Amino acid sequence: MFRMRKQPLLVFFFILVASFGSAQTASVMGVITGDDGSLPYATVELVGTSMSTVSNESGQYQFSDVPYGRYTIRSSFTGYKVSTQSILISETKPYTVNFELPSMMLDEIVVSGSLKEMKKLDSPVPIEVYQPTYFKRNPTPNIYEALQNVNGVRPQLNCNVCNTGDIHINGLEGPYTMILIDGMPIVGGLSSVYGLSGIPNSMIERIEVVKGPASTLYGSEAVGGLINVITKKTANVPLLSIDAFATSWQEYNVDVALKTRWSKRITSLTGINYFNYKNPKDVNGDNFTDVTLQDRVSVFQKWNLSRKENRVMSIAVRYLYEDRWGGEMHWTPEYRGGDSVYAESIYTNRWEVVGVYQIPTKEKLLLSYSANAHDQNSVYGNTKYNAKQNIGFAQLVWDKKIGRHDFIAGSALRYTYYDDNTAATSDPVSGANLARETWLPGVFVQDELGVNEFIKVLGGIRFDYNSNHGSIFTPRAALKWSPNTKNVFRLNAGTGYRVVNLFTEEHAALTGSREVVIEEELRPETSYNINLNYIRRFYWKESFSFGLDASSWYTYFTNQILPDYDTDPDKIIYDNLDGYSVSRGAAINGDFDIGNRVTGNIGATYMDVFVVEEQNGAIRRYKPALTESWSGIWSLTYKFPKLRVNLDYTGNLYGPMRLPTLGHLDPRANKSPWWSIQNIQITHRTKEERIEVYGGVKNLLNFTPASNSIARANDPFDKHVLRDEFGAVIPTPNNPNAMSFDPSYVYAPNQGIRGFAGIRIKWL
Repeated sequence: MFRMRKQPLLVFFFILVASFGSAQTASVMGVITGDDGSLPYATVELVGTSMSTVSNESGQYQFSDVPYGRYTIRSSFTGYKVSTQSILISETKPYTVNFELPSMMLDEIVVSGSLKEMKKLDSPVPIEVYQPTYFKRNPTPNIYEALQNVNGVRPQLNCNVCNTGDIHINGLEGPYTMILIDGMPIVGGLSSVYGLSGIPNSMIERIEVVKGPASTLYGSEAVGGLINVITKKTANVPLLSIDAFATSWQEYNVDVALKTRWSKRITSLTGINYFNYKNPKDVNGDNFTDVTLQDRVSVFQKWNLSRKENRVMSIAVRYLYEDRWGGEMHWTPEYRGGDSVYAESIYTNRWEVVGVYQIPTKEKLLLSYSANAHDQNSVYGNTKYNAKQNIGFAQLVWDKKIGRHDFIAGSALRYTYYDDNTAATSDPVSGANLARETWLPGVFVQDELGVNEFIKVLGGIRFDYNSNHGSIFTPRAALKWSPNTKNVFRLNAGTGYRVVNLFTEEHAALTGSREVVIEEELRPETSYNINLNYIRRFYWKESFSFGLDASSWYTYFTNQILPDYDTDPDKIIYDNLDGYSVSRGAAINGDFDIGNRVTGNIGATYMDVFVVEEQNGAIRRYKPALTESWSGIWSLTYKFPKLRVNLDYTGNLYGPMRLPTLGHLDPRANKSPWWSIQNIQITHRTKEERIEVYGGVKNLLNFTPASNSIARANDPFDKHVLRDEFGAVIPTPNNPNAMSFDPSYVYAPNQGIRGFAGIRIKWL
């Protein structure tokens, strides 16, 4: 009896002890501070629990009755980077955890403005920085498509058949934009047509965009601006990450990044991208594929070596293979290069090497180098275009700080080898093949002077000697005034230049039936630019913040080379402009954060791009084809913290642009309409944030261009086109509008509405 009575008492005793133990709690308190002191209404949460709070007007916060255990405390505030700390609660005592949040505006590191790492706020050159999270709001299989949501930057399709494209900045054609990988001129010339499609997204740390000439530091091609793709450092990535998605159009994309530690000093990062689209669609009914079919693989390998005194050493290699074609729906490879079924088929093989080595001296000397080889085997109908381009680049930079002066000086050498099967590389007399070789040595110096804590001035000059065109000077100057951390003014002025190779930059010279005419030996283009930039950050109570970034610019071009589609509808005429051209305008960007629950970006750009030239004694002023006056972008995210769900709504808007029609009988509109591509996405994260599942709809409005964008799609080889003795097309009953086959009438993608779904996984 005694034992039976004792057992309930023991059970009750153990339950009481267990409940007492589980009820043991402690309090956690602290202060949230930023660059300007305490941060009121900052969010603080215990990750993995439902406990969250906000700081008071003095930046103080407190959690009461926190059960024993290990926690991750996370603090966030609008305009500042999120900060986390780990804490083990094992005693009934107050715990103090303070946070000093770094400002996003102050702490972002950039390199494109001065060839060295510095905080964005300190850079005299205005630089826009885009993190991978920005592009995840509208996932894409390549950088080319991702840039559609950057204000003032427009991916421009150049052909309705093979869908090649380039990047326009502030209304300037793609060849005026320099594409860099880790600061090295990897994508240019021949590869500018296809090179943007194979950089694995898993390797990207951030993308920096500079609008305006940057030839003083980067040489030829950096006329309208540059896009610098910064790859990840091996220390900043998980062991393995996978991002895979598919669309209802049967597009499949996989990105994989793997970190390997070979020793205490050597680590590597492997990135693989595979994209496949093998589902011909002809929604507009013109018997041509709406989107090119592609099979692309890209492998990226980067090694980092830890050295004494934190000296830098890294090397990266990339290989890309792509097989793409677009054309008549019943085309198969046996028709390649023939004149019975039309298609444009391109095989691309490409390898690249990029590296940097800090020389072990007392002075800071950085040797950067890159090399690439691009081999393209392509046919455009029955026109064959086989080309090879090899580029080698080396640059030695001396970085020296003396008092308030921050010097950069260096020398660079660029070698370009180009050969193809066109008249561009043949002897005009004998017709023998002559590969083009260009040597471009250069020296540059730049001084950045900190006048005081508010003002910085920058001056630089570069001298290049082009083996074909001679000496070229490109100076620049910049002024930055920041009276405080919330206001920044920048004034930049500089020059740029570009040496042109039409057959590597102008896709219209290869496709369609227009004859290419080069009037004279083309001289280098020169630009003169001035840019004013203002940045302001506003903070209000209840964790609301708004960032403003406004710019205006004026760029003046001489010797500009523009394709003339208008003088003769059967020709594309290239010549140095007998006059001048101007690109001027203004852009405004805004980003906002409301209570760490609603975040977004919105931007608008106005551009006035025009050409002034003399024709037959008269002055003519006109707007170049495929150049819009107005454009806008937006990105809106609504967060559901308890559900760990984000809802993203992104889009862009473009105003009318002049289109290249085929003469006065062409029935197609000579201007495009206002058009917009809009997308929506929902993302769910697991509790540990190691898995994300996402899906949504692209092109919600199902916008596509007119179905007659390809002229005479029914006769792509012009077999039923009659011409007079001068080569002009004659109207006939079969061809009443006197048109020939031409796919250059293109301003927007032909791909309509489609769904997509994907998953991201990472192992730390």
